[in-house]
Amino acid sequence: MPVPSISSTHLPPVLADWYLRSARDLPWRRAEFHDRFGAWGTLVSEFMLQQTPVGRVIPHLEAWLERWPTPREMAQATPAQVVQQWANLGYPRRALWLHRAAIEITERHGGQVPRDVNALLALSGIGDYTARAVAVFSYGDRHPVVDTNTRRVLARALEGRSQPGPAARRDLIAMDAVLPVNVSESAVFNAAMMELGAMVCTARAPKCEQCPIAAQCAWVASGRPDTGDVRRRQARYEGSDRQTRGAVLKALRTADDSAVPLDAVIHDWTDAAQRDRAIDSLIEDGLAEAVDGMLRLPR
Repeated sequence: MPVPSISSTHLPPVLADWYLRSARDLPWRRAEFHDRFGAWGTLVSEFMLQQTPVGRVIPHLEAWLERWPTPREMAQATPAQVVQQWANLGYPRRALWLHRAAIEITERHGGQVPRDVNALLALSGIGDYTARAVAVFSYGDRHPVVDTNTRRVLARALEGRSQPGPAARRDLIAMDAVLPVNVSESAVFNAAMMELGAMVCTARAPKCEQCPIAAQCAWVASGRPDTGDVRRRQARYEGSDRQTRGAVLKALRTADDSAVPLDAVIHDWTDAAQRDRAIDSLIEDGLAEAVDGMLRLPR
C-alpha cells in the first residue's frame, strides 16, 4: 500500500472539525479564563502542565490564580510563599522560575506578559514550547507549537515511526510545514494536534480507529510497525532522589514557620546519605536554606 501524503490543504480542516467536536473542556480553553487572567493565566497553566497530568494541575491552577491573578501580585510574594503554594505539583524549581518570570514581567514589561516570542524566551524558565504556546493560545499569533503529544503525532503521521525521537528544532520545522497559513486556523490546529496526541494517538495504546487522520497516517498505512523508542527513560520515582527531595519539601511546608532542625528533617529516612544529598541539592537549587541549624523554605 502506498504511504499517503499529509497535505496542509486537507489535514487542518479534518483536525479542526474533530477538535471542535471532541476537545476536553479545560479551564485554560474557556473564554472567561482569558478574559479574567489573560496571557498570565496561560503562562501559569503552561508552567504547571510541564510533566504533570491535567487532573493534578487544575485545582492548583485555580488556587494559584486566586492568590496571584497578575504578575505584579506574584512578584510581591516571597520565594517561600511560592514554594508553599506549589505544594505537591512536583519539579518545584518551576515555582521559583515562575516567580522570577513574574518579577521580570513586572520590571521589564510593566506587568504585562509580552507577546513577542523572543521577549518571552528571555524570561526565566521559558523555553521554545512555552513561549510559543503563550503567543499562540493567548495572543492568537501564528507559530508552530510542539509538545510531546504533537511530536508523537508528527512522527507517526508524517514519518511512519511508532515513537518520536528526542526533541529537536526540526520538530518546529515539521509542524510549521503543515500549519495553516491562516492565523486563526493555525491556533486551532496547534491545539488539535496536542489534543489528538493526548487523547487518541497515545504512546502505549493509540486508538487509531477513532483517529480523524488515520486515512492519511503514514504509520497506519505501513501496518503500525514498532520502529523502536530511542528517548531517554525517566528513572523510577519510588526510592529516587526526587522522592526524597519531595519528602524534605513536604516536611518544610507543613512545619511551623516552614522550618525544621536540620537533624530532624525526615530523620527516619532509611538512606541517610540520600537524605543528605536531597537537602544539599535543594539548598543548591534555592528551594531551601540552612540557617542556624535549621532548614527552611527560602526567604
